[in-house]
Order: sequence, then C-alpha cells, then structure tokens
Amino acid sequence: MAPSAMTRWTTSLSEVQPVPYWLDDPGKPHPEPALTGAETCDLLVVGGGYSGLWTALIAKERDPQREVVLLEGREVGWAASGRNGGFCAASLTHGLANGLTRWPDEIGKLEELGARNLDEIEAAVARYSLDCDFERSGEIDVATEPHQAAELREWHEELRERGLADGIEFLDADAVREEVDSPTFLAGLHDRRGVAMLHPAKLAWGLKRACLRLGVRVYEHTPALALKAYGAGMAVRTPYGSVRARKVALATNIFPNLVKRVRAYTVPVYDYALMTEPLTADQLASVGWKNRQGLGDSANQFHYFRLSADNRVLWGGYDAIYPYGGRVRAEYDDRPETYAKLAGHFFTCFPQLEGVRFTHAWGGAIDTCSRFSAFFGTAHHGKVAYAAGYTGLGVGATRFGADVMLDLLAGERTERTELEMVRKKPLPFPPEPFAWTGIALTKWSLARADAHGGRRNLWLKTMDKLGLGFDS
Repeated sequence: MAPSAMTRWTTSLSEVQPVPYWLDDPGKPHPEPALTGAETCDLLVVGGGYSGLWTALIAKERDPQREVVLLEGREVGWAASGRNGGFCAASLTHGLANGLTRWPDEIGKLEELGARNLDEIEAAVARYSLDCDFERSGEIDVATEPHQAAELREWHEELRERGLADGIEFLDADAVREEVDSPTFLAGLHDRRGVAMLHPAKLAWGLKRACLRLGVRVYEHTPALALKAYGAGMAVRTPYGSVRARKVALATNIFPNLVKRVRAYTVPVYDYALMTEPLTADQLASVGWKNRQGLGDSANQFHYFRLSADNRVLWGGYDAIYPYGGRVRAEYDDRPETYAKLAGHFFTCFPQLEGVRFTHAWGGAIDTCSRFSAFFGTAHHGKVAYAAGYTGLGVGATRFGADVMLDLLAGERTERTELEMVRKKPLPFPPEPFAWTGIALTKWSLARADAHGGRRNLWLKTMDKLGLGFDS
C-alpha cells in the first residue's frame, strides 16, 4: 500500500470511536438488578445473548406456567449478540456449501428447518413488536476475482441440479453492479429470501423485554460461577447468591462452559468491523443499493457489508484473529491495524465514497468450532443441555438451537433431535501449541489460495478431507 493511499484511507478513521455502533444507542435499556440471595425455578438459562434469550422465551411459550430464570454475567446483548453484522440467515449450517459437504443426506431437511426458523423469527418480531429494523432483503455473494465468478456460476448450476436453487439467482457483472455498484464486482449469487437484515442489539433488547413480559426473571451482572448436582436437580453458584433448578440450559457460547468437557470444542476468533457516517442521498445514489441487500465477497478471507436503517455502511470481516491459548480478553476487542486494513479495502471496493468517515470501529469474539456450525449435547443425566459453536452465523441459528436444547431437556425425540447434526459433535481442537500452529498455517494457506486463483495447497486439501478448516 503506497504511503499516500495509507494516509488517505486512515484519515477516514481520525474521529472513529472504538465502541460497537449497535450498542452505542441512547435507547439502550437499563440492566436488571443482579441476583442476591437464593432462587429456585424449573428452568435456569445461563447466558443473555440470543441463545439464552430465545431459550427462555420459547420455554415460556411452550409452557407459560414454567418458572424460568435467566442469568447474564454482564448485560444482555453486550457480547457477540450486540457486535455482529446483523445478518439473520436461514442457514443452520453456516451456508449451504458447508451443510451439503457435511450432511448431504439431511441437507433438504436442514434447509427446510432453517427456512421455517427464519419465518418464525420474523413472526416473533411482529408478535412481540421487536423494534429491531428487521428487513427481509436477502444477500448477494459477490465475486471479485475471475476464478470466484466461475466458481459462483458452477455452484449455482450444482444447486439447480440438486433442486436447491429456489430463490437463488446468478448475476453476471452487469446485473450485480445494477444492484450494488462496485468496480470490483464481477458476478454475484443473489439469495432473495434466505437472509434478513436487522439491528442486532435491538433484537437482543427486544427479546429481553419480551421475556420479562412473559414472566422470565432476568438477572444481569450475575455470572454463573459453578454448576453441580443438587438433589433431583442442579445448583448454580453466583457471586451474591445461588439458583436451584430442575433443568439448566447453558447458552454461554465462547465463554467457558460450566460443563468443562465442552470447552475443547470451541476457540475464540476475533472479528472486526467499521461503521461509516450516514451516507448522503448523492453518496447512496452513487452506489445504488436500492434493495438494501446484505453482501459478502467470495474470498476465503472475506468481507461482509450492509446498510443500517440510517444508511450507514457496516464493513467487516477479512481479518480473523485467534489469540494464543484461546483466551477471551477485552483488550482484543480493539485492533487499529485491522481497522486501517479494512478502511483501505472499503475504499477499494467503493472508490466513489472517498471522503466518507468512519464513526465506529470494534471487534468481538466468535465461538468457532471445527465444523463451523452449532453442536449440541446434554450432561448430568439429561438435566443440563448446551449449544455452542455457531461460528459467526448465530443471529438466526440460535433460535433453532434454543428449540434443540429445550427438546433435549424434555427428553423428546423430535425432527430436530433426530438430525445427525444434532446427534454428533465436531472434532475438538488440540491443546496448545498445536491449535495456534494449525490455525496459523490454515490462515496462511487460505490467504495464499486467494492470491493464486483459489488453488488450495496440500494442507488445505488435508483439512478438507478431515472435515476441518478455518473460516474468516
């Protein structure tokens, strides 16, 4: 990158605030008081992100008389649920390609369940008046290199042959630039119905309000410190109290699971994003984007980008940082070197927006597992259930995961619990230094493939055969 270009692009960051745009909202609700003393309930939910909120809400929908308590260590929605891009996808498998590779015999059922799950999210938004800027605007996967354009066309043909292309359209360079205009766009695959855009923090806050309205007892600033069997149920210790419950749903995702054996299945990968100031009418017209779809490019190290309700552009992705030892720390949430890189990529994609400033820059940890999509299980003779490993596509899939956890706790055989995806787990990550070395080698190989026409080296081919990998 030439020094003049670096100066020009980093100038756009001169007034940036290192806080998540979504959480920087005057309408942010006050936290509920912390738990002090002893509580008892039928179902205890640990974790106040999407996974826990959907679990508590659906539990009350299934049985309004059930006493449900939710514990959140900080504030509802403060972690991944308030820091993501706001892409709410129907896919339960981190995209159709990943699902088809891993569960080819179940992919039809998984796609059907995913579409139904997204419809149910949309229905819940209406039913509970969740003010979260929900837009069923779809998503375009764009090609920015010739080999990516060829791969998108071939993939679309494969989907058509398999009967999985309903609502998905291949766009050539002219067609994709008619939707959103960038000189870097060479082709696109447009999923018209399978993705919604929303304000992620407002979704979490709205779900909290809905839970409270149904009688869920929510305690914030109340970390769950330990889990143990207690009589016929379970007990969880907190800093100022405790909860005794018949059943427990663990929805802590990347944070250390209270069932210790689960911890080896996830690692934290830090993802970063920028948010621009609102675009003027002329700036927005220069880009097009009349239909407000979400977008992502097709590289291994990919970007995702979308418009907010007030016409800001969120631009995120590319760098995926794994900290040695898999530690989750607040200082990893801010990474200026990544912000500078992302700013340069943004103006390469949209040179017509030069002069636009970024107002917010932030990062956060994604709970990554080796198959890139959620896994599930039980502990303590079925009295505890857990879900984790959404790998950055949990805005929609966490609702499905909530249903799965409640099915497992009820001991029910359902179309969800019968899935191989639910019954089997991914491979765990190895201990250090092997995890860090393997992830670093995979990242280097993916970047090399992007720079060499998509050609995958021996390491990536081996990881493919083992069903392992690393996704930015």
